[in-house]
Amino acid sequence: MGTGHTARLHVDGSSALHRLPPHAKLVGLVLFVLAVVSVPAGAPLVLAGLLGVAALTLASTAVAWRHLLPRLAVALPVVVFALVLPFVATGPHEQLGPVTVSTSGLAAAWSVLAKGLTGVLAAVAFAVTTRPTDLVAALQRLRAPDLVVIVLSFMVRYLGVVTDELGRMRVARESRAFRGRGVRAWPVLAAGSGALFVRSYERGERVHLAMLSRGFTGRLPVVTALTATPAQWVLAVTPAVVAATASVAVRVL
Repeated sequence: MGTGHTARLHVDGSSALHRLPPHAKLVGLVLFVLAVVSVPAGAPLVLAGLLGVAALTLASTAVAWRHLLPRLAVALPVVVFALVLPFVATGPHEQLGPVTVSTSGLAAAWSVLAKGLTGVLAAVAFAVTTRPTDLVAALQRLRAPDLVVIVLSFMVRYLGVVTDELGRMRVARESRAFRGRGVRAWPVLAAGSGALFVRSYERGERVHLAMLSRGFTGRLPVVTALTATPAQWVLAVTPAVVAATASVAVRVL
């Protein structure tokens, strides 16, 4: 029940971003994403610059691309939506090479693509440099609601356990020559899903009773007191300050 099952996103390293306190990184990530979203769609160069800032932030983690590329696959729906948008949007159209695209749809597509990729790059930079347990500690340090902290903590600790249980059930089915193809396999898959739910629920009941017997009162104890120096706060919020300044400058100028 340690972090071995749940460190699938995190990659060990010694970069400056790895060494930042998790609560400072979390505040910096949220502020940066909000500042990027506030940039008007009619500023393509500014959006390109902020995308570059996010890319540099990700590159500063010094994590190998073989680890980053699978995590960046989450951006594929954003890319597909941005590619389709110029062809389905209404309004004036223009000729772009051999195809005709919507002028407003083209601008909106770049805005969606740039903002979406910027957010994904920043989130991946946060994920590869922050352990899931550190994220729970950061939320607790930032005074997040106790219920949110508890739910996230249990998800972090037991997601790997449930995944391993699912893997054992899959091996048991395949050892009995089961092949999940066609409609005939649906009853077996449904029964397996129900059994997994029951096992997970019963495990949760046992864990809850064990916690109550040890004096659990509804709030997780603070194991490590997180602190951040002024220099670390400055480093954490610098991308957000750059994005906010660019957003204000675009609106003013």
